[in-house]
Amino acid sequence: MGRKSRLNQLNQEINSCEKCDLHSSRQNILTGEGYPNSRLFFIPQAPGEKEDKQNKMFVGPSGEIFRELIKNANLDWDDFYISNLIKCKLPNNRAPKQVEINTCSIYLDQEIEIVDPDILVPLGYYSTKYIFNKYGIVEDLARDKFPDYTAKFQKNENKKIFPLAHPATLLYKPELESVIKKNYQKLESFTSECKWFSLCPMRRFTEEGQLDEKWVEFYCKGNWKSCKRYQMEEKGRYHPDNMLPDGSIDESLD
Repeated sequence: MGRKSRLNQLNQEINSCEKCDLHSSRQNILTGEGYPNSRLFFIPQAPGEKEDKQNKMFVGPSGEIFRELIKNANLDWDDFYISNLIKCKLPNNRAPKQVEINTCSIYLDQEIEIVDPDILVPLGYYSTKYIFNKYGIVEDLARDKFPDYTAKFQKNENKKIFPLAHPATLLYKPELESVIKKNYQKLESFTSECKWFSLCPMRRFTEEGQLDEKWVEFYCKGNWKSCKRYQMEEKGRYHPDNMLPDGSIDESLD
């Protein structure tokens, strides 16, 4: 059974869910949308009023901002998969209760397993806290520590994680627009590996066991636009084989 069929089967189960009290105040329960074979998987917190009414992801005020942010990053809806941590609207847009997260995240876990993305992109504090706990990045992330991890790659043996501010942040902190826009722009390079990867010495050094694979995961298959080697290659400038993606030289590489 393919990913799309498996997701459709799971969505049938989600649509009939009454495992917590949120089902009594919702109009709709939102299931995931987008491309099920994508390298990118966005995880917002929960649907809002308009999403609940229209039964569609990100159509409210924060959705308008999100769509503009991904458009600015040269992405469209077919470049990623997206599904909420909490599938039902939260009354008065309150924070999710832990019991609700515990109950509803069972579905998110299954979606992640089916889509099997390379990069998870939790949007906002609660989604990031859950994903960090799930993958052993940070246990019980404190809210005031969330900005320290925003737009910074994290990785365990199974997944790369790139937390971002929830687009709703710009509704009450518009002064952060330039920073948040710049962070979202980094997503453009995540939909594919670097075009120079097949020829890059970093690939050879990694395959030969001379170099920690984190360099390939973070740069060649991650944010390759920030790679100094990529930038110099694009300009036709000389750079030695033992120059690492951050521009430093590793004399042990040969």
